[in-house]
Amino acid sequence: MAKKIPQINASSMADISFLLLIFFLVTTSMDVNQGLARRLPAPIPPNQEKADQDINKRNLLIVKINSRNQVTYRDGSMEMGDLQEIDIRDLKAKAKEFILNPQNKAHLPKLVREDFGGPFGEMEYTKEHVISVQNDVDTQYQAYLDVQNELVAAYNEVRNECALEFYHKSYNELEEDQQKLIQKIYPQKISEAEPKNYGN
Repeated sequence: MAKKIPQINASSMADISFLLLIFFLVTTSMDVNQGLARRLPAPIPPNQEKADQDINKRNLLIVKINSRNQVTYRDGSMEMGDLQEIDIRDLKAKAKEFILNPQNKAHLPKLVREDFGGPFGEMEYTKEHVISVQNDVDTQYQAYLDVQNELVAAYNEVRNECALEFYHKSYNELEEDQQKLIQKIYPQKISEAEPKNYGN
């Protein structure tokens, strides 16, 4: 008569495996990619035709990233087909000059005078400026992010300088209504759609 081999009780193995899985999920750190803070436009109704955007040439700064991740730009001083290469480290300064047009140059956005009340009163600002970001299908995502970060940094610096001048505080220290007023003066106008029918 053959001897019976004692069997191992494996009824709790599933519980142990489950506990180990939970342990590793809780203790393991995962890299989280930072996204870009961007408010998407409202969807176009299906029965509405897509209209071309008509923008004056001087109010438009085009920033292009080609397939070799080189950054070029075109502003109102250049002909339609011309592009000027720019180092990514100089892009923020170029964008700030475009947003502010402090010397009222003819090839940069037109300055409009408006009364904003509060500590601002009447002031001139580039109401109709637009920065258009265009990229090639082979552009690396990191190059695209680098360009976006520089442009957003330009707006952040402009808003912070405005807050320091009029409120004597940094932009982040302001009340929400004060921040909204500065955002009204310097709205973040970064477009990823290619504008068409450029004006003179």
